Amino acid sequence: MDPLTQGIVGAALPQSIASRPNLTIVGMLGFLAGMAADLDIFIRSSHDPLMFLEYHRQFTHSFIFVPVGGFICAVLLHWTIAIRWHLTFKQTVVFCILGYATHALLDACTTYGTMLFWPFSAERISWSTISIIDPLFTLPILILVFLTAIRKKSLYCRIALIWAFFYISFGLVQRGTAIEMGRVIAANRGHEIIRIEAKPSFANIILWKIIYETRDRFYVDAVRTVLKPRIFIGTSVPKLDTESNFSWLNSNWQQMSDIKRFRWFSDGYLAVSPQHPDQIVDIRYSMVPNKIEALWSIKVKSDVSANTHVEYLTHRQNVLRSTKVLFAMLFED
Repeated sequence: MDPLTQGIVGAALPQSIASRPNLTIVGMLGFLAGMAADLDIFIRSSHDPLMFLEYHRQFTHSFIFVPVGGFICAVLLHWTIAIRWHLTFKQTVVFCILGYATHALLDACTTYGTMLFWPFSAERISWSTISIIDPLFTLPILILVFLTAIRKKSLYCRIALIWAFFYISFGLVQRGTAIEMGRVIAANRGHEIIRIEAKPSFANIILWKIIYETRDRFYVDAVRTVLKPRIFIGTSVPKLDTESNFSWLNSNWQQMSDIKRFRWFSDGYLAVSPQHPDQIVDIRYSMVPNKIEALWSIKVKSDVSANTHVEYLTHRQNVLRSTKVLFAMLFED
């Protein structure tokens, strides 16, 4: 999730068990430790544009790394911050580990995918119960964490954790509803589903993007699960077939290897861009949930050497227009 949410959830857990005099410093330690796992974004290469996709939410987000990450945070924070508040090093370690531990679990609740079981498994766990940014989730926790520090009562943080659990659980229920609505859409079309996914749209758990796969195509629609449930019919696109879409691409070239890496990252939800035949898009994400308007893609080039990487592209065009469409879908009758 976004750094602010990671930080305040990281603060809430250790604050919920801390003694009254230590609530402020414990919140600071948990806040910083709760964000620390995302320092993996600096693992990147100027020569390999896909390296950061492989390492973001990888080892720093795994269960096995939690004690290590928490301990590193404690080493860095104890003699710079915590010792001034008369905490022992052992206390700092415990509070940092608790704050750090919240990060990967929270990320796994989003749609991006988190390697919780690295190095034993390369599977990217994604429960898809909450958007990466969701103010309705974040703001109550933020207020309650501040109240904990100001009023010196850990009860507020316990309420914050209850709210987080309730909201994520409600998202899980809504996801189940969205998938069932998606199955109805596919059945009405007479389609046999190979797999189906539901992902919350930006900043809410009411409007969901439905993606289902048939033998040769991906279909994208949107559904509103509450506030007068409704289906928003979308579009479809042929599945990526590298042999036909890029028949000129040699299997030994670096670009072919990069396509395989991008396929792993996107869980196979790849297609050629309808607008740009030299771009391969990850169809799972778009601002408008019933559209195939990818947020990122890779560009394959024919006039390069065998060891040249693909180009990684991000797409943020017409954000204002997309946001207006999104909110119209959320609230219109």
